[in-house]
Amino acid sequence: MNFLLLPFLFISNSLLAISSNFTTKNVKFQSEGISLSGTIFNPKNASAAVVIVHGSGQEKRMTEFATLLANNGIAVLTYDKRGVGESGGVYAGPEVGTNNVDSLNLNLLSLDASSAVDVLSKDLQNNRIPIGLIGGSQAGWIIPLTAQKNKKIKFMTIFSGALITVKQQLRFQFYTNGNSSFWDTHTEEDARNHTMTDPDKYEFIDTDPLDTLTKLSIPGLWIFGGKDIQVPVNLSIELLNKLKPGSKQYEYKLYPDLGHNTAFSDSTEPVEYAIKWIKNRK
Repeated sequence: MNFLLLPFLFISNSLLAISSNFTTKNVKFQSEGISLSGTIFNPKNASAAVVIVHGSGQEKRMTEFATLLANNGIAVLTYDKRGVGESGGVYAGPEVGTNNVDSLNLNLLSLDASSAVDVLSKDLQNNRIPIGLIGGSQAGWIIPLTAQKNKKIKFMTIFSGALITVKQQLRFQFYTNGNSSFWDTHTEEDARNHTMTDPDKYEFIDTDPLDTLTKLSIPGLWIFGGKDIQVPVNLSIELLNKLKPGSKQYEYKLYPDLGHNTAFSDSTEPVEYAIKWIKNRK
């Protein structure tokens, strides 16, 4: 059974420059009793810095995506997920018969990301640049949790992250059932009805990102694909718009023809947009 969003793939493309105007350093750091392994990418004259937060799946450090960001003047810490690669701990996920979207696991992964922010901040202590989080899919739940835990985090960049609860997202994902032509035969009203009313197939402690986002005051950017069949985009945008009035510095960018993997589709526009947005953080 699938308890998660499909892995969000960061794959190299034309944005990945040939030159390597940065240094790299492998690091090990502690989080909740285990050792995590990662790499810091430090470009010359960096204007911002990010920790890459994993989506679902057994993801190692994302060196290609980190290289892309570093070549664009953004410092990066990317690490092997808990229980994967050179990192200690136990990986949770359906491949090993466990539920990785239970609130306890999402919070544990957010603590790992928070520890990574502390490591990156210490490494860049003589460089007063803003540090943020970037990630996609399942990271859309983890990133706000991390930002609430660590005041060093100054911004969030989220690709295809749901603004609905985990259980609601699963209802939508089960209904679309991986059908790439889903939106050719279903309406928004139909999909929303199933998302909000279908019975849950699994019982676990749920997570509602709105609970956290209402408490945060840092800027956030969400990038969506209009043909996403894993996240109900229109519903997520509607909920995000309800958060925006007042002091919330939340933005979104919609690419109507893209699917779930907005970061690296055939179009480089989403990543270019995200990089420009990050480099404008103060």
